[in-house]
Amino acid sequence: MQSWPMGEKKYENMSFLPPLTNEEIAKQVLYLVSNGWVPCIEYTHPQEGFARGGNSATVNTSGYYDNRYWTMYKLPMYGCNDPNQVLEEIFSCKAENPGCFIRLLGFDNVRQVQCAGLIIVRPDQP
Repeated sequence: MQSWPMGEKKYENMSFLPPLTNEEIAKQVLYLVSNGWVPCIEYTHPQEGFARGGNSATVNTSGYYDNRYWTMYKLPMYGCNDPNQVLEEIFSCKAENPGCFIRLLGFDNVRQVQCAGLIIVRPDQP
């Protein structure tokens, strides 16, 4: 067991793992679509990847947090069940937004909630 290094920021689910390979990302996409969730890609600049104040957020009203949402890349990929299509969109997002965080989300369009989310590209990744 290992503790998280002091001063290292935590991003979100699975951010402690080494960068995912394309095959590992494809497996995550398959997991999303096998649950009936819609893949969606979001990105943000490194300085905007956290809620204001570091890992804490400013709460003004119930359910509202400053800097909680990232920019959506294109539209959610409704009806997409091919991981290669999602990977192509990830590569396009990375090319158009160099030096940004990119994350993959899974939305349940029936319940209208986000069910999964993980960072798949970090600014320091080649």
